[in-house]
Amino acid sequence: MTSAQLDAARSGDKEAFAALVAPLRRELHLHCYRIVGSVDDADDVLQEVLLAAWQGLSGFAGRSSLRTWLYRIATTRSLNARRDRARRPRPAPLPPFEPPAPSGRFDHTHLQPYPDSLVNELDPAAQVVARESIKLAFVIALQRMPPRQAAVLMLCDVLDFSVGEAADMLSIGPTAAKGLLQRARSARPAPLPLDKGEDHRDLASKFADAFSRDDVDAVLELLTDQCWLAMPPASECYVEREAVGDFLRASAAGRPGGSYELAAVTAGGRPAFVCYLQGQARGLVLIEPSQDGRKIASIMRFLDDGLHRHFGMPDSLT
Repeated sequence: MTSAQLDAARSGDKEAFAALVAPLRRELHLHCYRIVGSVDDADDVLQEVLLAAWQGLSGFAGRSSLRTWLYRIATTRSLNARRDRARRPRPAPLPPFEPPAPSGRFDHTHLQPYPDSLVNELDPAAQVVARESIKLAFVIALQRMPPRQAAVLMLCDVLDFSVGEAADMLSIGPTAAKGLLQRARSARPAPLPLDKGEDHRDLASKFADAFSRDDVDAVLELLTDQCWLAMPPASECYVEREAVGDFLRASAAGRPGGSYELAAVTAGGRPAFVCYLQGQARGLVLIEPSQDGRKIASIMRFLDDGLHRHFGMPDSLT
């Protein structure tokens, strides 16, 4: 950023403003995503952030860096989005078959995975931090925290802002921010194991083959005993291998249009597949390998027919 760019942007030059924020757009989008847990919501929040920054740029006094100022706006808008979302939950699609009774509940119906391809837009050093903080297990843990706890954890432990800076962004005192950070750290999940590379690719290949053939027995052979299946934005969850198998059999028997074709992508550092039914995109399935990488610990089936576009995948297969 140069003072000339900032002066031009303040005087109403939209191109100068775009040049100012361009280097920060992806990291701001990631910050919004970590707090709200949804790529769609992060898109909307980022647009609000940039509009608010454009309209309020004349009030930017330069006492902090432009990056810090933008993160303050992004944090506030993301927390507002979390609060507003609680009043308007996303509707879940009705299944075209009679599913078995769920054995659990998944409360984070807004959840979406973050495409690894978007992380590649960051510089290499930032990519390392970003990949660790968009793993679904970590993002789910953030959604379970009180919103301001999640925000201060992101600001201090992921983005390296000081407690004082985080307190200023949240309009609270440093003592309160320190207390939020301590509670958030105690609830933060343990680091996940590193990607086991070839093991994960082999597991993903076996899963894709069995899932696309509706070979439920073969899928179950790949699961841990305590594996669970969730399907945002639906709240139903199936826990343990037998319950997962009951659902998959009901789905295979009652699904109109035959079996799925799967197209491989990666999301949150984990194997994922865009699902195509009769050539049309029908959401995405993501698997979480177990600690040793030899089995599948969870399956997330995202019932969002537009999710594939975030991964740069086509609406239909030819």
